[in-house]
Amino acid sequence: AMVFQAALNSLNPVLRVGDHFVETARAHGEKDDQQTRARALELLRMVQLDGERVLTAYPHELSGGMRQRVSIALSLLLEPQLIILDEPTTALDILTQRAIIDVIRSLRQRLDFTMMFITHDLSLAAELADRVATMYAGELVEVGDVRDVFYTPKHPYTVGLLNAVPPITGEEFTPLTAIPGSPPNLLAMPPGCSFHPRCPYATELCARQAPPLFDVGNGHQAACFHWERVTRGQAVWAGAAT
Repeated sequence: AMVFQAALNSLNPVLRVGDHFVETARAHGEKDDQQTRARALELLRMVQLDGERVLTAYPHELSGGMRQRVSIALSLLLEPQLIILDEPTTALDILTQRAIIDVIRSLRQRLDFTMMFITHDLSLAAELADRVATMYAGELVEVGDVRDVFYTPKHPYTVGLLNAVPPITGEEFTPLTAIPGSPPNLLAMPPGCSFHPRCPYATELCARQAPPLFDVGNGHQAACFHWERVTRGQAVWAGAAT
């Protein structure tokens, strides 16, 4: 199942919430509408909504956070083993984001499903994921255990992302270090490694040949010829930016 980032667009504006559940069940061969509505009530309560009221509402009558919870409940209707969540907290205020994340975590523990969480928010990835994959220009560049990727990243792009996150602890706040350059044009990709025009570790080899995913140990992989040289240090990025 999948939860899209724009719940208002993924829900049919002319159908009540209850009809979304019924139509979804019918599309998969379930003909008992009464049983479907009973299951919908149960799922809506799981995501902390007033099921009786929400079932009869239209999507535009709900807040953004409520619509996203409806989408999550709808994705659970057929008891999937895998749920893909595409930026489920986008455009929501910080308190609503926290509520949605708490709901997702609770459901995951209760229903024991596998979750693929797509996000640009590294803090959410660190909080929810067991394994993390970093993508650049549509390609997988690093994958591994969440602690390995966050504490010992082996791809320069992952390092750049982590260095661009402002610290919230510690006695001193260090300046943020931006990744130099701009993302590539996907219709005119550079030769070799797609990240090499922005990479402080790039060599002639990187400009000539695209690296495979190298096994760097403990199930950790990185698409970088120079992964052994890659560090979390910001000095490298500061030098590259100048």
